[in-house]
Amino acid sequence: MRLAGKTALITGAARGIGLEFARAYIAEGARVALADINAEAAAAAASGLGPQAVAVQMNVADQASIEAGFAEAVGKLGKLDILVNNAALFTAQPIVEVTRADYDRLFAVNVAGTLFCLQAAAKQMIAQGTGGKIINMASQAGRRGESLVGVYCATKAAVISLTQSAGLNLIAHGINVNAIAPGVVEGEHWDHVDSLFAKYENRPLGEKKRIVGEAVPFGRMGTAADLTGMAIFLATPEADYICAQTFGVDGGNWMA
Repeated sequence: MRLAGKTALITGAARGIGLEFARAYIAEGARVALADINAEAAAAAASGLGPQAVAVQMNVADQASIEAGFAEAVGKLGKLDILVNNAALFTAQPIVEVTRADYDRLFAVNVAGTLFCLQAAAKQMIAQGTGGKIINMASQAGRRGESLVGVYCATKAAVISLTQSAGLNLIAHGINVNAIAPGVVEGEHWDHVDSLFAKYENRPLGEKKRIVGEAVPFGRMGTAADLTGMAIFLATPEADYICAQTFGVDGGNWMA
């Protein structure tokens, strides 16, 4: 098992991609803290994964909650080797309809949440003196602008830039910071995305989802399981010489 003896904290882990990553890490021998703003959902998810999983309540938009959540996770796991910054929000609207509240909400979670969770993990890893792995969830939306997705695209572009800067800074401590940029991923998240495009592009529900799925060179939308290989690889010693990089896992949808 490639992660035997390792511990990980995954944000936004009560469902979707975060939960799939937790399942994959446990299968590779890791113990995992599932951090989520929804404490009950995190506890239910951890219970379903068995004794190698623990639940932690964490609001990544709140500094006190981040600090308490990391302290609780380290208390339960004994140490921290891996962080996956997965928690994120999405919205879509024409530029002339973007509100200050929308902007602040997305940047608080997607960018500040990523930064200050990364910081908390780095402080713990530096104190331990054994290095570590930090994996940020970016997006193909961070590689380009999209007409109705200006704020979300901007947050994910910021995550890519932050990954580069943090990667260059923290590698001196043996901490590898890298990112995964998914494309269009099947699941509850894209159902929400589809509903927003239906509203603003005057489409029937499901049509946008069908169109983007058909446009993927691989021939379909991705799944959370399609992302686990990269998430595992970046957490292993095999990735020790990789830092400050963002890897597209998107069925060929975007060529970086």
